[in-house]
Amino acid sequence: MQEHSMFERLPFRSQAEVIARDGVVLAQRKYNQWLVTLYAVNNTFVELWAGEEVQVYSTFKRSANAATILEPYVEGVDVRDGLSLL
Repeated sequence: MQEHSMFERLPFRSQAEVIARDGVVLAQRKYNQWLVTLYAVNNTFVELWAGEEVQVYSTFKRSANAATILEPYVEGVDVRDGLSLL
């Protein structure tokens, strides 16, 4: 398992490899000129901020509230598909 602080210390290429291997896309949103993708990776949340010329990973400390992390993505979530399962 990759700890929060250890993931932050990895070079970008290694972070990308961890995301590709272990990450699960949870949601996406637009923020100004950025496309922000939220991943679940080894029991933590990681965001990929992708701009025209740069990509940056950011992580959340384990003490961060999951509802607070997910809140910016709620508007873009379509729950109608999930309701058909009920």
